[in-house]
Amino acid sequence: MRIAVVNNFFPPRVGGSAHMAASLAEQYAARGHEVLAITAAYADAPADETKDGYRVVRLPAVKMPQLGLSIDFDMSFASLRPGNWRRLRKLLDEFKPDAIHLHGQFFDLSWLAGRYARRHKLPMLLTIHTLLISDNKLYGGVFRFLDTVLVNPILRYLKPRYVILDKLGVDYCVERYGTSDANSDYFPIAVDTGNFEKPLTKDVRAEHGLGDGPVIVSLGHVIPLRNRLPLVEALPSILDKHPGVKVVVVGRVYHDVFLKRAEELGVADAIIVTGAVPKADVPSYFAAADIVTHDLNGGCGTASLEAMLSGTATIASVTEDNYPGIELRNGENILLVRPDDSEAVANTVIELLDDPEKRALVAQRESAMVRANFGLDVVAEEHLRTFEKLVTEADVLR
Repeated sequence: MRIAVVNNFFPPRVGGSAHMAASLAEQYAARGHEVLAITAAYADAPADETKDGYRVVRLPAVKMPQLGLSIDFDMSFASLRPGNWRRLRKLLDEFKPDAIHLHGQFFDLSWLAGRYARRHKLPMLLTIHTLLISDNKLYGGVFRFLDTVLVNPILRYLKPRYVILDKLGVDYCVERYGTSDANSDYFPIAVDTGNFEKPLTKDVRAEHGLGDGPVIVSLGHVIPLRNRLPLVEALPSILDKHPGVKVVVVGRVYHDVFLKRAEELGVADAIIVTGAVPKADVPSYFAAADIVTHDLNGGCGTASLEAMLSGTATIASVTEDNYPGIELRNGENILLVRPDDSEAVANTVIELLDDPEKRALVAQRESAMVRANFGLDVVAEEHLRTFEKLVTEADVLR
């Protein structure tokens, strides 16, 4: 098959959506399929390159301005650059895809490529990554409004087949976009196990002066959906029991409320913010940690699953039925707290730091669970089976 993979986010940009799109593209190519990845220009990345067995084209884009608010996003829009619809159409005309894999329901490249697929009656999968929700009433209202008046009407026109990654995503998509079993597949997040079989790239404890004390790593961009407030508000209790604890927040800060709250609680000195780090360095941060947690507002995303795979005890905030068909057992093969529950976070962290043997046992079971269910090779094969079915059905209809 010829598969076009489309995502505004793509390496060298870091983030779960970018890495999942690239990892799946690499897997498709490794299995003998011809792959074209189309994304938005980013930093000094080449406009056109071939890597990992497939071609990557980066279209000119306009970067979203940073407004200096407590919430800012590093996003680029290709549709605002004149000529990009023509460029995209030419790329796809020349490539002649059998199917298109769109990533991100609110990205303009998904809309443009989806429009092409609709016009040419091509099968398309749309993976839902980030949910437009926020605990902040103002932001939450804005996000809901955008979903209602912009995203949902576009998706109703495109009529993609949805790939939904977890129960939170299912509930969200049913409510916002009217999805159902008839137009959706439920595949788990793909985790690149190979990235954790390589030698560590750095000594994180030495680089950040962490010493031998307990370290909590919280990895992933700070956005309203992952605002770090439950962890910060748990810190006074944690530090009371374990005064030497350090929290290392790894990722870009687009939502800085947690830093202001840390100042108010007098725990700012226990927090180190590194900014974004290369994908290759992620295993080193997990290796330096005693505990990893950042999905505390409801979720268990790529970074949490990678942390579990690495063999580090990892706390998330979903229910045990979060991944259809995958058995999660709290306290055995996963560590779960209720969303936005700082007291539960404090109690779980203290218990894990008090009992290293239990921490190591749970970490081992988490790693085995992720390896068995979320491995990139397993998830890629599920996607390809779906593509083959959709392409066959499209050929019959033609």
